[in-house]
Amino acid sequence: MKKFSTPNIRNVVLVGHGGTGKTSLNEAMLFTLGAITRLGKIEDGSTVSDYDPDEIKRKISINVSLSYGEYKNCKINMIDTPGYADFIGEVISSLRVAENALLVIDAVSGVEVQAEKAWGYASDYGLSPLVFVNKMDKENADFFEALTGAVESFGNSVIPVQLPVGKESTFQGVIDLIKMKACFTKGGKVIEEDIPADLLAQAEEYREKLIEKIAESDDRLLEKYLEGEELKPEELISGLRVGIKSKNLVPVLCGSATKNAGIQSLMEVIVDYLPSPADEKEIKGISSQTNEEITRTPDENDTFSAFVFKTMTDPYVGRLNYVRVYSGNLKADSVVYNAVKRKKEKIGHIFYLRGKIQEETKEVPAGDIAVIPKLAETETNDALCDEAKPIVFESVKFPEPLISVAVEPKTKGDEEKISTSLAKLAEEDVTLKVYRNPETKQTVVSGIGDVHLEVLMDRLKRKFGVETQLSAPKIPFRETIRRSAKAQGKYKKQTGGRGQYGDCWLEIEPMEKGKGFEFVDKIFGGAIPKGFIPAVEKGVREAIEAGVVAGYPVVDVRVKVYDGSYHPVDSSEMAFKIAGSMAFKSAMAQADPIILEPIMNVEVVVPEMYMGDVIGDLSGKRGKILGMEARGKNQVVKALAPLAEMSRYATELRSITHGRGSYSLEFTSYEEVPADISKKIIEESKKEKE
Repeated sequence: MKKFSTPNIRNVVLVGHGGTGKTSLNEAMLFTLGAITRLGKIEDGSTVSDYDPDEIKRKISINVSLSYGEYKNCKINMIDTPGYADFIGEVISSLRVAENALLVIDAVSGVEVQAEKAWGYASDYGLSPLVFVNKMDKENADFFEALTGAVESFGNSVIPVQLPVGKESTFQGVIDLIKMKACFTKGGKVIEEDIPADLLAQAEEYREKLIEKIAESDDRLLEKYLEGEELKPEELISGLRVGIKSKNLVPVLCGSATKNAGIQSLMEVIVDYLPSPADEKEIKGISSQTNEEITRTPDENDTFSAFVFKTMTDPYVGRLNYVRVYSGNLKADSVVYNAVKRKKEKIGHIFYLRGKIQEETKEVPAGDIAVIPKLAETETNDALCDEAKPIVFESVKFPEPLISVAVEPKTKGDEEKISTSLAKLAEEDVTLKVYRNPETKQTVVSGIGDVHLEVLMDRLKRKFGVETQLSAPKIPFRETIRRSAKAQGKYKKQTGGRGQYGDCWLEIEPMEKGKGFEFVDKIFGGAIPKGFIPAVEKGVREAIEAGVVAGYPVVDVRVKVYDGSYHPVDSSEMAFKIAGSMAFKSAMAQADPIILEPIMNVEVVVPEMYMGDVIGDLSGKRGKILGMEARGKNQVVKALAPLAEMSRYATELRSITHGRGSYSLEFTSYEEVPADISKKIIEESKKEKE
């Protein structure tokens, strides 16, 4: 594999809403670069980047996919990302390691919600954005309407550098507003011609707007422009580069990926105008030795450092770590240091990926992206570096999973297998959380959305041969009492030989919320020998854990043992343990027992237009609205709501806000369940026991 220097690398992440044609555009770019000889189709499952069986089956991108090609002696790394909201973690991790974001917009649908979210993440990471209006050949395609939507959504920095020639079935090519030439694809080749006469006036109008925007990015050019001097082509090109790098100018292009129209012009813009890794400033990190801030430069002569932004498990190769080299050179057959795990790792082979095709390389320079197989300890968010100068980079902050299901294997005996398999999948996908709830004795899997969890279950079956059945996770209810009560527990059993005898009187009383449980020994005069008191407490504790009303643990109760009797021969620890349990259950029944449910602090971030619908929906979930406040362009609704009502909220909020809302949950307290709901919980508990 040919080695490219850092200034000759372009890292471009393809982002946008699902269905805008990112994967088809990636395919067309590879074809134009000569990296593939035929255009694959999503319908046939033959594209380079959607090669996973789940992607082929569902006809959507699920994973990050790397590919590359060469143009004008530059290596273009393309990172195709999913457009579906459930896989937003793949988008975030990819944007973290690139300089440029290629935002793909559907010429028919315009700017959609995932494009807005991707734009926000790209802005957070300081990427240079580029907009490509795709599907210009489709019915109802409208470049200028899509352009207007992009300006409204992303600001006045958005400016076309191309215009379409025709639209829908008459779409033929693009007008380059810098060269003032029309570019047509004929016979697989791009041919430059004069701009059609009927489009010349429009082209001149938009070129003037572009020149003005370019001039604004450079004081020298602006002065020249305001004095009425004509800017030379080389000045326009350099000004365009400066404007894109400073994020003051967002170029808009157009074309059709499936018709391979406008793609070569896109390649020209990527190579000629977009920043390379060498254009970036120093990369900041923390020394794992001194905990002080240190930097690395995007230079092959600097000390080696790299960041792991994704981990995957290949059925043939094993674990694959996707890395972006930030400084120095990553070399095969070398030893590097994982500064997060504080362990050495042996680098054997290194690959460049083009979809699932691996091409081995001996060296990866600063700025480039590659894959390392079979590292023992390394995971997503780890930093690889020189042991003498260790550096840790800021981790990617992934969204918290909000939809949970309880998972159990269909086949008994697969419990251990499902546990290890889920652990491997969670290693690949850091937006996935897997844990064992000791209270409900359920294995709970949490993800971003329904499709995310469906894909996970498909992979469990396909990769590890484990079939599963899903259910809603049990809500961790609690039981408590509202008043004091006394009761006797007397266990007496005679079986012919030595019998069993235990007798105790308990008084139970409510405690302050959050105090838990307290056991008090109030026995005087030896009514129960001291040696049997711990047995009484053990019986009470077991009854508390098992629950009395609906099988949930009892909280915030004080238990006093104050009287009882014993038999000098038949009394035993077992007998007093049973007596303690009997007395507690009897006292609970008299102490006005109630069921408590977990209440969550809810914070919902939504555009103002959806605020009324969100508040109404939360109120319908027994929510209590605490207040509202502005946060940037959005409104934040703060509320308290029962966990039992929030289990499907991620899906519901997505529906209410058309994907534009987000929320977070945090446990705050336990509160009494309303009587009608309490009755249902008790009935369900009885059915389960039966």
